[in-house]
Amino acid sequence: MKTPPLLLGATLLFWGWQTGFLIEGAIMGVVLESSRLIKARWELSDDDYARIWTFSTLLALTAMIFAFASNAGPASFSRLVENPGVTAERVAGNSSALTAIAFIRWLPMIFFLFIVAQLFSPREGIPLETLSFILWRRRKKALKAGWPLPPARNINVSYPYFVTCLFAASAHGAQDNAFFWGLSGLLAWSLWPHRSRRFLLIVWAGALALAILLGFFGQYGIGRLVRLAEEYNPQWLSHLMGQRTDPKETQTEIGHIGRLKLSGKIVIRLGLKNGASVPTYLREATYRIYRSQVWHAGSSRRDFTGVTETPPDSGKWPLVLNRTNPVSVDVSCFLEGINAQDGNPEGLLPLPLDCGQLENLPAYVVQKNSAGAVLAEGPGFVVFDADYGSGSAMDAPPNTGGFLLFNEDLAVPQREKAALDEIISGLDVGGKSDESKLLAVREFFNRNFKYSLWQDVPRVVGTNETPLSRFLLRTHSGHCEYFATATVLLLRELHIPARYAVGYVVHEGSGRKYVVRQRDAHAWCLVWNREARVWQSFDTTPGSWVAAEEQQASSLQFLSDFWSWVQFQFAKFRWGQTEVQQYILWGLVPVLGLLLYLILFRSDRRRHRRKLKEVLEPGNWPGFDSEFYRLEKKLAERGFTRAAGEPLSVWLQRVVEAPELAGLQPSLHSLLRLHYRYRFDPQGLNQGEREALRQEVKMCLADKNW
Repeated sequence: MKTPPLLLGATLLFWGWQTGFLIEGAIMGVVLESSRLIKARWELSDDDYARIWTFSTLLALTAMIFAFASNAGPASFSRLVENPGVTAERVAGNSSALTAIAFIRWLPMIFFLFIVAQLFSPREGIPLETLSFILWRRRKKALKAGWPLPPARNINVSYPYFVTCLFAASAHGAQDNAFFWGLSGLLAWSLWPHRSRRFLLIVWAGALALAILLGFFGQYGIGRLVRLAEEYNPQWLSHLMGQRTDPKETQTEIGHIGRLKLSGKIVIRLGLKNGASVPTYLREATYRIYRSQVWHAGSSRRDFTGVTETPPDSGKWPLVLNRTNPVSVDVSCFLEGINAQDGNPEGLLPLPLDCGQLENLPAYVVQKNSAGAVLAEGPGFVVFDADYGSGSAMDAPPNTGGFLLFNEDLAVPQREKAALDEIISGLDVGGKSDESKLLAVREFFNRNFKYSLWQDVPRVVGTNETPLSRFLLRTHSGHCEYFATATVLLLRELHIPARYAVGYVVHEGSGRKYVVRQRDAHAWCLVWNREARVWQSFDTTPGSWVAAEEQQASSLQFLSDFWSWVQFQFAKFRWGQTEVQQYILWGLVPVLGLLLYLILFRSDRRRHRRKLKEVLEPGNWPGFDSEFYRLEKKLAERGFTRAAGEPLSVWLQRVVEAPELAGLQPSLHSLLRLHYRYRFDPQGLNQGEREALRQEVKMCLADKNW
């Protein structure tokens, strides 16, 4: 079924207008519509159509790979399966939508050669065997076995291509109604030749107008619902699911009953550079106010400031100006969150405490706050270099919020003071230096406490008892959040500024690199060194906690590690953090060019060579053994040579005009008629006629006139 004149051209122009390919759409439209004016046609075989379809399919795969590398593909679906939640769903949906939109926009260009092949061939459509693998296999099997071929069936792809162009035009960025009205007009145009003649034109037009109006108000209502759903903050929901570190606050497991289960999944990979030693801690965020088992950022909650990429487009982001960073570590990690404003992936970067600059970071936006948290917005997976080693953290000094009525870095909840004072009274550190106080606190935890992931059901002693006071005075057993929180508050009660830091501990080597697992997540204390005026890590969690965590590892962890390695490699490819995808894309260019060359040229050359072979090799064409050729050869030896392209009848008429051959004229004309029948008549010669041709040629050759 053919499309109306100019419909495909107008549709391609509409597609180009909606998707930003206006020039490409206009050129493609002119090419397609020129088939109605140009009468020349290109004879294509079924194999040619099959090669064109193969080329289009390979082009579609190339476009999909390019969409994966340039936009956002479905790589995040693996994280959706492993860590289901609102944030993971948003990441997967956002990235897959970007990839699909980019691919859909290119569909008219991908299959353009296929529609051109139909319009510029004498056929009315494309062989159905080209599109159906089952029919193609059935035809090949019949050819191989010598069976009768199934009946050839063609399909006109003009309307499917028309629908494809409209579908591609739907992937537009405009927020007006131009697409809807353009779609309605083109659909009405395409349906006009196929309208029912049983009804009046006004009835048909009224039904079409009603369908268009219902469609308009329907899509308007759906759009309102979508915008209403988008008004809900996905970041708030993801916070409830606890999918990532929040720079504003962190909910501890202090007071949690039972065993704390942590995963062995690898979340960060590190590579050392320039002979650097591995950093012990990778910090993500720091908090200043403790209240009801939750640490809050306090005044650091809203003081994020932008970091300027210097120079522009260099991938260098200075966190602390005029700072010497002698060593560097290569960090590979995911950005687990989604920015609520623009929908891009974002997340806190795990960095050494004294990191002064980030290099080769493909981020869109980088921000930092006064508590040392660095928030990056960019691709879902990043590989970058963290320069560190100066010994000074980027964090602001204590008590920077002068407008506050209290020093956040010395604040202690009133409910915890009694237990803290009881501990301090036994430390005997009154009037001593900060260094002596730190040594006493460390010795206190080393001598009296042990690490444990298990918490028994508490036996309530008093109404004022808190989970932290129970840890300090009775159980003396807990995980890193207990030790870090207790240490921060003890130091503050001793008038030493301290903060609560969260991140990871790096300890597990993997070849030439290091890996960090989810169970390596850790909390520790940052303490202010008054003399050096820097923040320093102070960790009182027993060192046995690493071995205790490793005991929870599964015996099949090696399989999980291999799968994690595969995910990291795919994420590098997916998010453009490796040059492999560029090599693949450039490698496909000559493949596509070679395939196109075979389609356009090699198939014709093979057909010409096959025909030439039939002419030059005897036995490959009907009538090759006709005795008349012996006469032609004999006459050529006598000087009566047939000119190139001269028909036998014309040549023979010229030959018999020679006086010496005038007597052979009747016999030669009779032999030519028998030769033509033997050569071209589908029924050929019967046995008697074939013998007559043979004998008469023999008699002519024996004539004395030769």
